[in-house]
Amino acid sequence: MRIAPATLLLLTTCVWLATVPAVTAAPPALPGDVIADLERLQQQLQQGADEAAGERARTQARRLEGGNAADRWASALYLQLLAGAETQAGRYEAAAEALHQARQTQEAPQEQRDRWLREEARMRIAAGQRERGAELLSDWLQRHEGGPADYWRLARTLAELERWEEAARWAERALAMGEAPDARQQRLANIVLQRAGKGAEALAALEAELNASSEAADWRRAAALAQGLGDPVRAAALWEAGWRLGVLAGEGDLEQRIELHLAAGTPARAAELLEVALTEEALPDTLANRRLLARAWEEARARERALEAWRTVAERSGEGDDWQRLGLLASAWGRLELAQEAMQQAQVRGVDVDERWFTTR
Repeated sequence: MRIAPATLLLLTTCVWLATVPAVTAAPPALPGDVIADLERLQQQLQQGADEAAGERARTQARRLEGGNAADRWASALYLQLLAGAETQAGRYEAAAEALHQARQTQEAPQEQRDRWLREEARMRIAAGQRERGAELLSDWLQRHEGGPADYWRLARTLAELERWEEAARWAERALAMGEAPDARQQRLANIVLQRAGKGAEALAALEAELNASSEAADWRRAAALAQGLGDPVRAAALWEAGWRLGVLAGEGDLEQRIELHLAAGTPARAAELLEVALTEEALPDTLANRRLLARAWEEARARERALEAWRTVAERSGEGDDWQRLGLLASAWGRLELAQEAMQQAQVRGVDVDERWFTTR
């Protein structure tokens, strides 16, 4: 992944600060040839000459780092340019190290060092140094307002570190800023709030946004979150609402609709939906779906339909275990003739059946 070199955008400001006096403490003025060289290197970077500009910036930074105040300030600006070159080349750890060195320059205004701090945090995170990146970004946010992008970046980094409560706090701050999160950010918020024990708040916030214009992914996330909270009834209700609005559709969503009704304790509804789907060929008439139908009717205790469904499964599969299951159900529900017939079929297919099944019961 390549990251846009935002550090480059700061150079013009830095040069301006170096040449224009300010009421507050300003950095030492730079010689004209240094300013010209910095601007030339910035142009090279903008044109994609990463390696040449970076090597020149590295050489100049080293040459000037032990000089007077103006030299040290110039060295810091060259380090910033070096960080930009390393960023463009995808070497984020090297970019972070260059910014870290620049931040140590006492001649640099605090405002500028804070900008470098924020960029270093971004580079550390991009380089996979999440602990250090989170620490630096937290430090910066303690002294600056920041924006949604900063909050989401820190929340995601903390989530990757499984520091769920901290991640949830930053996600909540991002949401509180009023800027609508995109799908990725909303998914992150749902996850961290749930892991931090705030899943109910996450679900309530997501539900409040759901309507006919919402993406199918939003409805699916809400149902999944409800399931994760141990509320399958709410999950099924959400799925039903999304289905009736036409947002959820298709074979996969229909299968999930049926499974959610089973999980929610409404197996009769699941069976009815599946039976219609098989009749209308909305779902394939497979043995797996026939088993699901039989299980749904069994859980609904719709005896005749369950026995009929299990007989269909047994006849289609030819498996002794299916015949045995039909026999056990038939026996439990007082259908002794069917029980004996099913057990005979199971025995023929290799199931060890007690001979007492075939005596008058």
